[in-house]
Amino acid sequence: MSVLRIELRRSAAAGAALLALAVGVAALYIAPGRWSEGWMSLTLTVKEYMILLWPIALAAGAWQGRREHRAKVGELFATTPRSRIRRMLPVLVAMGSSVGLAFLLVVAAGGMRIASTAAYFPPDVVAITLVGALCLVAAAWLGLGIGRLLPTLVTAPVLAVAGVLLVFFTVIMRPDWMGAILSPAYGSTPFYPFQTIDPRVTAVLALFMGGLALTGVLLLVAGGRRASVAAVLPVLLGFGAAAAIVPRDDAALVAPVDPVARELVCTDDAPKVCVTRVHANVLDALTPLARQGLSVLAKMPNAPTQAHEDRRALFLEDAPARDADIVTIDVRIDDHGGLAHPDAVVPEMVFGLGTGYGNGECERNGAVERAAAYHLLGREPVSDVGVIPEMIEEDPQLNAEAVTLWQGLQKLPAPEAIARVTAVRDAILACRDTTGLLSR
Repeated sequence: MSVLRIELRRSAAAGAALLALAVGVAALYIAPGRWSEGWMSLTLTVKEYMILLWPIALAAGAWQGRREHRAKVGELFATTPRSRIRRMLPVLVAMGSSVGLAFLLVVAAGGMRIASTAAYFPPDVVAITLVGALCLVAAAWLGLGIGRLLPTLVTAPVLAVAGVLLVFFTVIMRPDWMGAILSPAYGSTPFYPFQTIDPRVTAVLALFMGGLALTGVLLLVAGGRRASVAAVLPVLLGFGAAAAIVPRDDAALVAPVDPVARELVCTDDAPKVCVTRVHANVLDALTPLARQGLSVLAKMPNAPTQAHEDRRALFLEDAPARDADIVTIDVRIDDHGGLAHPDAVVPEMVFGLGTGYGNGECERNGAVERAAAYHLLGREPVSDVGVIPEMIEEDPQLNAEAVTLWQGLQKLPAPEAIARVTAVRDAILACRDTTGLLSR
């Protein structure tokens, strides 16, 4: 233990860990909105930052690996009775434990921010985090071995650049299963809040990184050229074992869904408002807004009576069959884990007149739908830039046409105006053209 303390104090281990920790935490807190939704979002974001952390560990190991060459003590140590592997064990433990702990502390630094708001803790988070720490250990040990074989000043910076390129290109390489084996950042790009990483993908990464770590150890302690060549055997065996069990289907490789995180959590009383389990913490804030939107839609006959969070996995699956009793809501989370853009909840529910996902192949008349929605809202159509988050610009002509149609509705008796708005809703559901339904 005294030797290990000396290694921690005098080697590059502490510096590498502090650098990785500083870079990881800084990258997290520059954009907290990317991971404020919950534990899995945090874990995936830290995993994505492997493009920075993995090269740091690799370069730090290479810098440490040339220490004996730099001090010109290699021949002196070779005359001692202690074997090379016993002499290298403290530096291996120091480097590996330091960078591995740094990765865990980066996750913990983000976890302190979301601990009070994250409503769901997926068990897979533990395995993904531990394998992430193993990835940094493997990088550091591989760097030690390469640094010992190539003890030049340029080895560490060259490996840092090579590490960035390796992580980047293995993430996007095809076929996907190859990237799942080779890349410490594979599967980390977040698409939706109930995304996860298949346990088999986590397992194959652990196999490959374990082989890579053992290769680094053998390169560090190898006594000759043959031993150095034989050191590549563990990484080849790790790759072979991983290739034998890695899933090949897109459902497991391309942004898989955690079914538990996707389950609905609903209010006990009516009108029922439901969100996914991963967003359960915002149910209380969302409920009065969703019920306000339902009351606006209730001006039409046969209006929906429940509001559910949209649970589609973006464009990776078809929209489920529409339930006429349910209107869907986009739930957004702010940087602090609370409900973001509350002012957009009611307008978004009313736009589309409660028709749910709709049919992307149907022709839509934006001005007609806009005028009908604003009639239900009881106010003149205005620009939604700044209210609807994704809207950054708007067609002035479309809004002007909607204002003209809205003004025409205001001149009609209330029952007739609602009948025309309902006709627009029914035409949307039947995939018919809505043009002229408000001005007939």
